[in-house]
Amino acid sequence: MFVKCQRPRRWHFVQVLFICLILSGIMLCWDKLDSFSFDFASINPFHFGPSFRNSSFTVSRAEGCKFSDHPYLITHTKTCESSNVLLLLFVKSFPQNFARRQNIRLTWGNERYIESELGVSVKVLFALGVHPHLKDRTLIQSQLFQEDQKYHDLIQQNFIDSFYNLTTKLLLQFNWAHTYCSHAHFLMSADDDMLIHMPNLVTYLKQVHQAGIRDFWVGRVFNNTGPVHRKSSKYYVSPDLYPWDRYPTYTGGAGYVVSRDVASRIHQASLTLNATLHIDDVFMGICGSVIGVAPKAHHFFSGEKKSPYHPCIYKQMMTSHGHESDLQEVWRQVTSPEVQKVDSGITGKLYCSIIKLALLCNPFNRNTYPCNPSTIFF
Repeated sequence: MFVKCQRPRRWHFVQVLFICLILSGIMLCWDKLDSFSFDFASINPFHFGPSFRNSSFTVSRAEGCKFSDHPYLITHTKTCESSNVLLLLFVKSFPQNFARRQNIRLTWGNERYIESELGVSVKVLFALGVHPHLKDRTLIQSQLFQEDQKYHDLIQQNFIDSFYNLTTKLLLQFNWAHTYCSHAHFLMSADDDMLIHMPNLVTYLKQVHQAGIRDFWVGRVFNNTGPVHRKSSKYYVSPDLYPWDRYPTYTGGAGYVVSRDVASRIHQASLTLNATLHIDDVFMGICGSVIGVAPKAHHFFSGEKKSPYHPCIYKQMMTSHGHESDLQEVWRQVTSPEVQKVDSGITGKLYCSIIKLALLCNPFNRNTYPCNPSTIFF
């Protein structure tokens, strides 16, 4: 039995050609905007939330300094001796995460690779407290001293390293940067399970720097969120500590970048705020509110999940979250020379648009990169 196939009519070909021309036109127009692919949405009152100046959240400078007044157990005061540091990148790491730190050193955090292949100076440091369990602390601390003697990239203060001291770790990063590396053009904070596409990030930050952009703060932006008052949640915040019903706009703590001018002002603002709020990314948002700077959303800074595995995604990736054990393998994929060829020409751009539409608009891939025209057609 044979099935009779209907011959395509001429107007079908015209339809396909018309759609291709429209998509091509959109991509060619948007391609000119690709260098600065962050969302400059107009500022609205919800970006800054409540006024924290002269409120119950404000403390004296003497009291504010106590939140970060922890002695250093390991530090390196001459790391940033180079006068032209593009990026100071702090990786938040728990003391026991030796394997994660080593994977980073072998991949995107390799400073020699960055300088030789990308032609810029990026300083990668790991921010640490002390192990929370006293019985394990002595051994792990000894191992940390040995690790640092070999790599010279640990910055550790004497506070308990736990989820509830993440704001203390944020203060460590901004205080150290202010004291020892204030000339770095950008400061980045990231988790130790992140994959950072260093070639893409360096290219992007060089363009931002050359354009002279100030008040620069990009990452995965969260709007219109509020405190959790359920005491069983680790995100619980007491109404006495935070009496307002909404947080200011902030970026997820897994990975964000600020310019040198913002880093300096964040540091100053943090010295007069109540840092007992343990949710570090929200505290960062409060600091931003105080200095009048709101973050901008960069669509290829990841949410809580890993980015989809595909060369069309790698071409624009900045960060991907959740890489605890596969970092080296994915790093080889994202830096393969073949990635740069995947969307060459009109055919390649159409191919990648279809792939990204399928991957990013899939409900199972939510909380990676958003499904919108900026991510699909760039």
